[in-house]
Amino acid sequence: MDRTTGRHRWWRPLTGTVLLAFAYVVIVLVLLVLSYGLGTALGVPELPDGGPDLGPLGNTATDLVSIAIALPLVLLATLWPARRPVGTVTSVTGRLRTGWLGRCLLAGLLPILLLTVTSFLLPDDSGDPGAWVGWRSFLTALAVLVVLVPLQAAAEEYVFRGWLLQAAGAFVRSPWFAVVPQAVLFAAAHGWGTQWGFLGLLVNGLVAGLLTIRTGGLEAAIALHVLNNLLAFGASAAVVDGLSSDETAADAPWSLALTAIVADLLYAAIVLWFARRHKPQRLSVPSTPPAPPAPSAHPARTA
Repeated sequence: MDRTTGRHRWWRPLTGTVLLAFAYVVIVLVLLVLSYGLGTALGVPELPDGGPDLGPLGNTATDLVSIAIALPLVLLATLWPARRPVGTVTSVTGRLRTGWLGRCLLAGLLPILLLTVTSFLLPDDSGDPGAWVGWRSFLTALAVLVVLVPLQAAAEEYVFRGWLLQAAGAFVRSPWFAVVPQAVLFAAAHGWGTQWGFLGLLVNGLVAGLLTIRTGGLEAAIALHVLNNLLAFGASAAVVDGLSSDETAADAPWSLALTAIVADLLYAAIVLWFARRHKPQRLSVPSTPPAPPAPSAHPARTA
């Protein structure tokens, strides 16, 4: 996408990446200061790491917001220094294709159902299935999660499959070579838990990157990420202190990681089948410089 706008310069993706990372760190620090101030004003206790303890739901919401703020930063980096239409980081059409996003969400229902059923059937390593939190607490948490999780998931997709995939792709002839670096960074960003958890995240990043290229946009990756995270956070919200756990997909045991990989591959197969039927636009149209003005039909006489 960066090359097709006619404004590609080798330094734009590099400068944009540095500025994006710097701006994100600054805003996260500001958010931490604000949370400290709020915690002090409310007189809440401190977490082991020194941050204010706003409760399981409050802490989770803070974490989700701290990731979601990356989304507008990616859009700003696309405008400057990339100097291209902000929608080009979303898809080859320059916008979010809501119809195609809906089809991708539909494609994810079967894989997520498979993942949900398998997760409940797999033995719990802790031996404690957890106590039901109650409908009131669960629905309150679910209302917050339904709002914030899609923003958090979309932000990660805009960073890894949007900005980084296109930034790396600007330096290679084939976009396929840009898929691996962003997938490795995506898995590493979740921290190191188990080797199986890392493998599951790596495959998820590869699948999302490949679908982004094959379908010409972020919609398929966003749909998969949103559904996965809603399932994970929703399941945590259903049990007492579930949202207090600091475990992520990086900590998944081999059984759950392999199930997630199968679900990702099944999702990819369904999306690609949908793509063959509905044929979403895959390639962008290179911009062309304006044509020079036509010569005058009656040139002025010279002496």
